[in-house]
Amino acid sequence: GLGSPATFLDLARPLQAIYASSSEAQARGLSEVKLAERCSVCDGRGRLTLDMAFLPDVHETCETCRGSGYTAEAWEVHLNGLALPEVFGQTIDEVYRLFGDEPRLRRPLQAARDVGLGYLVLRQPGYALSGGEAQRLKIASELCRKSVAGSFYILDEPSIGQHLEDMLRLTGVLHRLVEDGGSVLVVEHHTYLLATCDWLVELGPGGGPSGGSVIAAGAPELVAAGSTPTAPYLRGVL
Repeated sequence: GLGSPATFLDLARPLQAIYASSSEAQARGLSEVKLAERCSVCDGRGRLTLDMAFLPDVHETCETCRGSGYTAEAWEVHLNGLALPEVFGQTIDEVYRLFGDEPRLRRPLQAARDVGLGYLVLRQPGYALSGGEAQRLKIASELCRKSVAGSFYILDEPSIGQHLEDMLRLTGVLHRLVEDGGSVLVVEHHTYLLATCDWLVELGPGGGPSGGSVIAAGAPELVAAGSTPTAPYLRGVL
């Protein structure tokens, strides 16, 4: 399954390096390797998983490392008033405010904020993320790549569970992927997102077993001018 935002965006290594280079860490002889050591009780996961046989697994916070996955030494070094393990209990927005000047962190943190995930806690476990959040985390990781040219992205209903403000942000991000040389195919019903596409293909006339034929194709303005079920809704947005 999907990891936490911290693991997915690879934030742990640069954070450990930043803490290891602090004068406090150097005075205590805590290298990057030492700070990266994981809690032996929970194998660094920060939680213990209890197999409940026929019931869903139960996840309990590891008391030894206070849910952080780190060893006791990592709690001894502070930057911006926070110990390293405490940073992972902050939201992406909070960490950006504290460490956004760091080049290694700025890009991934900003990418996550661009797709509207600034509210996520760094160590939030993957199983606690919604499908939409997981999809947007993957988009954020693509935005961090050096080059997306030639990449083909297929997204299934990225608008699910999103407010209009989130939609505006998401559409901007998808257009960025296209501007960077990628191609984006979206299966979508949200008329705002449909209106910003370069090309629409409408399937119908019904849904499920009674759908499946191409009943319209072209630029949004062209489809809006037609008489298909989607046309009046598109006209309203355009």
